[in-house]
Amino acid sequence: MGLGAMTSAFGMAPGASTGSVDGIPAWIGAADTGQATPVSARSSDCAQNIFKRLSAAYREDAQPSDPNSPVPARRGMNAPLDSPAFPSAEWQLGGVSFPIGAPDENSQYPLEKALGCTALGQWMQKHRIEMFGWVNVSGNISTSNFTNFPLSYQVRPNRVEFDQAVLNIQRIVDTVQTDHLDWGFNISTLYGYDYHFTTMKGVFSNQLLNNSPPNAQLPGHIYGIDPMLFYVDIYVPWVAEGMVVRFGRWLSLPDIEAQFSPNNYLVTHSILYTADPYTQMGVLTTTRINAQWTVQVGINGSDDTAVWNHSARPTFQACVRWVSASNDDMLYPCINSVNGSDYNYDNLQMYAMTWGHRFNQRFHTLTEAYEMYARGIPGYGPGGMPGMAGSSPLPGKAGEFGVVNYMNFELDTSNMVSFRNEFYNDEKGQRTGYATRYSEHTLGLTHWVSQDLEIRPELRYDHSYDEAAYDKGKRNYQVVALIDVILHY
Repeated sequence: MGLGAMTSAFGMAPGASTGSVDGIPAWIGAADTGQATPVSARSSDCAQNIFKRLSAAYREDAQPSDPNSPVPARRGMNAPLDSPAFPSAEWQLGGVSFPIGAPDENSQYPLEKALGCTALGQWMQKHRIEMFGWVNVSGNISTSNFTNFPLSYQVRPNRVEFDQAVLNIQRIVDTVQTDHLDWGFNISTLYGYDYHFTTMKGVFSNQLLNNSPPNAQLPGHIYGIDPMLFYVDIYVPWVAEGMVVRFGRWLSLPDIEAQFSPNNYLVTHSILYTADPYTQMGVLTTTRINAQWTVQVGINGSDDTAVWNHSARPTFQACVRWVSASNDDMLYPCINSVNGSDYNYDNLQMYAMTWGHRFNQRFHTLTEAYEMYARGIPGYGPGGMPGMAGSSPLPGKAGEFGVVNYMNFELDTSNMVSFRNEFYNDEKGQRTGYATRYSEHTLGLTHWVSQDLEIRPELRYDHSYDEAAYDKGKRNYQVVALIDVILHY
């Protein structure tokens, strides 16, 4: 399932005050406190060992940011949103680390600061290579006892879950300049329960597909590893107003939500996001026509399938992003995946549209709708048992559609509230296991303790209308209270 956003996508953690790197927030360094030895200097004290510098970096990041720090140059319109407290300052655009013309504003996180006195850290700084990540743990209390699905990713009810630990190593292409080619790359590795949703067939997928404990809520090992992103970017400034060509594995383009926890407005994901593609592999071009129009075209090996796997099918992908001259509106229609093949692993046909509207810098809304279907799915032809998904002796077509809306309010630079409402129709039950209509309503808060620590409480209510779809078919509703913690390093 794509980044939707954040890059999508990032696609990766919340955004900066004027931008984000795959969604990573760009908090500016600490202000001088007036002490004889400012906290901001201690993480660069090479007389200290690396652990003391790491500890000092966390203390430094807990200081107030400097509001007078210079704003990096950019081409085109200003960033439309405030980040923090929103996950990103940019309108949604998957397939690139930043919209073309926006600067790399990924701040130095504690690990990079602690490495600053080492040969490795100095080499990374010289070559603009960044290394950072986060650890995400959540807990939930649910009216369900066996499973919270199709809520994701916190599928196991009434427990504390180790959701994800992520390490990112990346170099971001400089698309602000227009006088030379540039290159970048990203290697992002995830470990935790969330691998159940992100795994691509042909990339460490045996741990999910061929190892299932009895009575598990989801197939596969309980915890697993997934090299979520690995790609190379080439920036060509002379095509239109700049083109980025990406080779490798990227996050699916359209979604508001994203696989990496800091990229999201809420702890849990919509059903719409839970059921759609997560990643694709191939080649993708993103071309800025002007400050308002961006065009994307790509070929991949079909949804969640490595190009070298026997299940891969050549699949076309194309999106257009338009931003109004006022910067108050964004439209992002996407043909996320289309080919002429029958269903094979996760081979979906998907058409999506996202609309963003900014009421002001502190209040905006995001709405996404999609239709998906697949042909020739075993068990989904005529003659099946009523109410039992996949019970037909014949293959057939199954589809689903949905719409989700986010209302997002910035209370101050450290706090944001988001309210999500959703309708989803799994027409034959192929994506969720139940042929029913769903609604979902979620209210959550994001509180930034510092640029390195987020706490997000949330309350969610789900309802199914045509089948009892919750707790393995026992109820037609579910109420879940959750909280998670994200520690960046």
